[in-house]
Amino acid sequence: MNDVWFRQFVWIDYRLAVLFMVIIPLILLIWAFVQKVEGMQRLLTIYWRVSSLLAITIYLMIAQYPVSFISGLIGLILVPISLWFWVDLNDEIEYQPSSPLKLIFNSWRWAITVYCVLGTIAFIPFVSCALSPTAIKTPYCQVWFEAPLLFKEYFHYNSRPGFLGFLGIIGLVIYVLYLSYFVLVKLGKQGRSAIQQ
Repeated sequence: MNDVWFRQFVWIDYRLAVLFMVIIPLILLIWAFVQKVEGMQRLLTIYWRVSSLLAITIYLMIAQYPVSFISGLIGLILVPISLWFWVDLNDEIEYQPSSPLKLIFNSWRWAITVYCVLGTIAFIPFVSCALSPTAIKTPYCQVWFEAPLLFKEYFHYNSRPGFLGFLGIIGLVIYVLYLSYFVLVKLGKQGRSAIQQ
């Protein structure tokens, strides 16, 4: 795998994802609960629901399922949409008094949007890994499995990759069903209002 020239960039991407998509939003969620800022709490709750697709993708990558490249790309697209889609939450956050929480929250929201847009553009060429059974075995695709396999070593040492991939497939099916229900049923009723979320 050392012959893949972009390997270090893949690892940088995973590290940035942990920072921007796990650590910072977790701190912001706790901070929003402590400060009792309901708009941010609701938006961050929606964010965690949507971004769970990226957690599912990690489990699919542990089992080296080709569909993981599709789910990863869709996750990168859905995350920024989930942060800006809700008109009522955007207004509520906009009219909050200035505070360090508001500044950091808005900075994070813009940063993760830029990160996801750039990540989507960079990840598009790797969709070919999902479309060809021979491509997924090449170092070009295999390099994306290194960090998920390291995650497995830390958190699921005794579990088999196939079992973790099965959990990922179950999670993906539930996610697709819930997203389909939301798009086909709830979105028509509530529009861009998150009050019923």
